[in-house]
Amino acid sequence: MGQDGANEKDQQIEEFGQVTLEENGEKKKIHLLTIIGEVEGHENASGNSKTTKYDHLLPKLAQIEDDSSIEGLLVLLNTSGGDVDAGLAIAEMIASLSIPSVSLVLGGSHSIGVPLAVAADYSFIVPTGTMMVHPVRMSGMVIGTSQTYEYFEMIQDRILSFVEKHSNIAYDQLKRLMHNTKMLTKDLGTVLVGEQAVREGLIDEVGGIRDALKKLREMIR
Repeated sequence: MGQDGANEKDQQIEEFGQVTLEENGEKKKIHLLTIIGEVEGHENASGNSKTTKYDHLLPKLAQIEDDSSIEGLLVLLNTSGGDVDAGLAIAEMIASLSIPSVSLVLGGSHSIGVPLAVAADYSFIVPTGTMMVHPVRMSGMVIGTSQTYEYFEMIQDRILSFVEKHSNIAYDQLKRLMHNTKMLTKDLGTVLVGEQAVREGLIDEVGGIRDALKKLREMIR
């Protein structure tokens, strides 16, 4: 690779957390996508927050689908969650790609990070990685009417239905984990660590970057 190509890759990593891997022995062209920090919606997060901007990722995913030279997608996740609509939009885009995709949960993939992790064709989590499932939260003014609670239920159903479709956990079991009152002292929900996420059916396998790349190359072949 020339110096210009190396500089371009460094810039892609620095600005967007993305790079195309193509120096491997099998010459497979794999695009690496990172989802870190908070998933931003229509409003920008504070300047001190690490964020993933959906208005960057959606066009990039469309470009990946349109690029016939890219053979696979690897998604690295370490996210605290964020905007529900933005997260589901990214997850739907990943799930609808025609190329093989693999996700790897590193530090954690919490809240809306759960559908993002299971959107890939196959998913990994490192042994110390965590998945947090909890009910939908809303910030700002909430009107205490039956319509408001029905709206909350509708949003929650969208998340539960997507995760059930793209993983091996049943809708009702995920809902039970989401409304668990025994684990978190100030909230509802469940934290699953590494192997626990696999046993519950959220994630396919415990592994690291070597395992994720190996699996993706097998899927490409």
